[in-house]
Amino acid sequence: MPTSSKKALISKVPAKHRARQAGVKKAVMTRSSPTSPLAHAQRPVVKTSKGFISSVGRRKSSVARVRLFAKGSGQVLINELSVDKYFSLPDYISAVFQPLQLVGLDKAVDARVKVAGGGKAGQAIAVRHGLARALLLLDENYRKQLRPAGYLTRDARVKERKKPGLKRARRAPQFSKR
Repeated sequence: MPTSSKKALISKVPAKHRARQAGVKKAVMTRSSPTSPLAHAQRPVVKTSKGFISSVGRRKSSVARVRLFAKGSGQVLINELSVDKYFSLPDYISAVFQPLQLVGLDKAVDARVKVAGGGKAGQAIAVRHGLARALLLLDENYRKQLRPAGYLTRDARVKERKKPGLKRARRAPQFSKR
């Protein structure tokens, strides 16, 4: 039971913050299938009036914002360019299409991606991560294929920060005996 001091603190919260908190609690939620291992977890339903599913993929300092159109011909545009024009190396191009090929939708969906930050390698993996997450929102059953392949896991390795007194993150200045 809250004490009077806690009630006083709650009443001091501005009305706009209380309304925001109440709106968060009313978010539309759905349960995954009862047989899935995540049956107890609630996932937000992503519905857009524009006819696409949006998700975000990340790798190092790259961020890819993905819009997946369920009805399409397999066209993927990255920053308004085709994949072949944006990524010059075949490894990067194949990385982008891996989740779509795995679930067999490489010719059935379209994707528009805006990617920024980092280098081309990080951007390619960020796009792959974003596409995999969007496919998961399209159909939860794709998790069985995408998770073992590692496309849903966010690679958290980033560059370590420089420390004071050191030349780099861990590289110390050369020691001089005299």
